[in-house]
Amino acid sequence: MRRLKARAAGYLLRFPLLRLFAFAGPYRGRLLVLGLVAVLATATSLAEPLIVGYAIDKGLVAGSLVVIYWMVGLYVAVNVATWVLSYAQTYGMGWVGQRVILDLRNALFGHLQSLSLRFYSEQKAGWIISRLTNDIENFNTLLNDGVQNLVKNGLTLIGVFVAIFFVDWRLALAVTTILPVMLAGTAVFRLESWKAFRAAREAMAEVVAYLQENVSGMRVVQAFTRERENTDQFAGRNRNYRRANARASLLSAVYFPGVELLGSLGLAVVLLYGGLRVVGGGMTVGELVAFVGLLSMFFQPIQQLSQLYSNLQSTLVSLEKVFAVLDTDPDRADPPDAEEMKTLRGDVEFDGVSFAYGDGEKVLEDVSLRIRPGETLAIVGETGAGKSTIVKLLSRFYDPTEGEVRVDGKDLRGIRGSSLRRHMGVVLQDTFLFTGTIGDNIRYGRPGATDEEVAAAAEAVGADDFIRHLPGGYETQVRERGGRLSVGERQLVSFARALLADPQLLVLDEATSSVDLATEVRIEGALGRLLAGRTSVVIAHRLSTVRRADRILVLGRGRVLEEGSHEELLSRPSAYRRLHESQFAA
Repeated sequence: MRRLKARAAGYLLRFPLLRLFAFAGPYRGRLLVLGLVAVLATATSLAEPLIVGYAIDKGLVAGSLVVIYWMVGLYVAVNVATWVLSYAQTYGMGWVGQRVILDLRNALFGHLQSLSLRFYSEQKAGWIISRLTNDIENFNTLLNDGVQNLVKNGLTLIGVFVAIFFVDWRLALAVTTILPVMLAGTAVFRLESWKAFRAAREAMAEVVAYLQENVSGMRVVQAFTRERENTDQFAGRNRNYRRANARASLLSAVYFPGVELLGSLGLAVVLLYGGLRVVGGGMTVGELVAFVGLLSMFFQPIQQLSQLYSNLQSTLVSLEKVFAVLDTDPDRADPPDAEEMKTLRGDVEFDGVSFAYGDGEKVLEDVSLRIRPGETLAIVGETGAGKSTIVKLLSRFYDPTEGEVRVDGKDLRGIRGSSLRRHMGVVLQDTFLFTGTIGDNIRYGRPGATDEEVAAAAEAVGADDFIRHLPGGYETQVRERGGRLSVGERQLVSFARALLADPQLLVLDEATSSVDLATEVRIEGALGRLLAGRTSVVIAHRLSTVRRADRILVLGRGRVLEEGSHEELLSRPSAYRRLHESQFAA
C-alpha cells in the first residue's frame, strides 16, 4: 500500500499545477474555509435573479406591496452578503497566494545554491534569473485572482446549470444545444494557445538572457564598438517575442468574441422560445426574467474561464521551466550517510585522479600528489595544464572522473561538501565583491566578526591603509563586483576576507595574476601572513609568487611533470627552469 501511494504521489507530481498547489499544503486549513466561503458566495449570487423573478410574479403581477417590500429587503441583504463573502474570498486567496509565491521562490533559490558549477557553466545567467523573476512572478495573477475565479466561476456554472433546469427544463434544454459548438472551439483554442504561449515564454527568456549578458559585458561591448550590432541582435530577439505574442493575441481575438457571440445567440433562443411559452401560458414573466438573469450568469463565467485558461497556458510554460530547475539533481550531491567534518588537519592527497568536463577530453590524467599539514604547495604550468581544475576538485565543486581526492585520509565524496568548505579559504583570480560595505565583504566568511577583528584582518594583509582613506572607511559602499576599487585593492580585500575566516586549508588560484608588478610587491607581505601556519595550495602562472613555497609541482597537459623546491628545480634542466627563464629573461 505504501509503495502504491508513493507511485501515485510521483505520478501526480508530474503535473505542474498539482506541484504548484502542493506548495499550498501548509495553508490547507485556510483553503478549506475559503472553499466554504466560495460556496456561500455562489449561493447568494444565484439567489439574486430568483428573488427578482419571485418579486415580479408574486409582487408586481399579483399587486402585493408586502411581497415587494420583503423581496427588496431580501435582495439588498443578499447583495451585502455577496459583497462581504467576495471580500473575504479575495483577501484570503491573496494571502495564501503571496505565501505560496514566497515559499516557491525560496525553494528555487535554495535549490540553486545546491547545484554544482557544472550547471552554472551550462546555463546562461539571464536564463536562471528569468526563472526566479519573470516565471515565478507569472504565477502571481494565477494564485491571487486565477484560483479564485476558477472556484467562483466553476461553482457558478454548476449552480446556474442546475438552477435553469429548476426554473424551466424545456428552455434549459434549448439553450444547451449551443454547448457542443462552444466545447469544440475551446478544444481547438486550448491546443493552439498552448503552442503560442510556450513560444512566447521561450522568446522572453532569450530576451532576458541576452540583456543580462550585454549589461554584464558592457565594458567589452564598448571596447570593441559592438553597440550597433548588439542593438540589432537584441531587436531581432525582441521581434521574435513580439511575433510569438501576436500569435497568442490573434487566437484570443478569434476565440473570446466567438464566446460572446454564442452567448448572444443563446439569449436570442431564450427570448424567442421563452416569449412563446409566456404568451402560451406555459411560463410566467417572472420565471422568464429569472431565467434570463441566470443565463447571463452562465455565459459570463464561460468567458472568464476562457480568459483564465488563456493566462493559464503562459503560467504552465513558466511552471514547467521552474520545476525543470527544481528537478535538476546536484551532480555532486552528498550521500545520505555523508560525514560532517568538524575539524581539519590539512593532510591532502590526490590518488590517481583523472577528470574531464562532461564528454570532453581529460583535463587531468592520473594525477597523484600529497600535501602535508601546514605545507605550502605551489602548482605551476602553462595555460590549460589543469591547475585550476585541481582547485575545483579540492573544493569539491566537481568530483573526479577516476581516482580519489582525500583530506585527512577521507574521500571527499563521503564528506558533506559544506562542512569541508567551512574549513577552506579560497582566493580567486577574478575577485568577486558583493554589493554592500567593505566591512561586510571582509566578514563574508565569518558574519559574526566584530569591527575590531575586521580591521585587524585588513591591517594584517596591508589593506587597512587604503580602506581608511576611502570616504566611508570600512562603511564605504561597494558596487557590484567591487567596481569602485582597483584590481589590487579588491585583491587585498579578498585576502582580508580569507584571513578573517581563518581556514585551515587555503587555496590561492592565480590570486596575483591580474595585478601589476608594483601591486604584487605590495601584497607580498600579505601573502606571507596569509599562508603562515596553514596548509596552502598556490596556483600561479607568475613564478615570482611561488618562490617561498615548500614544494613546487609542475603540470603539463594534465599530468605531473616534476616537483621540488624552487632551488632544486632551477638547479637542473627542467620544465620549471624553462618557464622561469622565459619569464625572467633579460
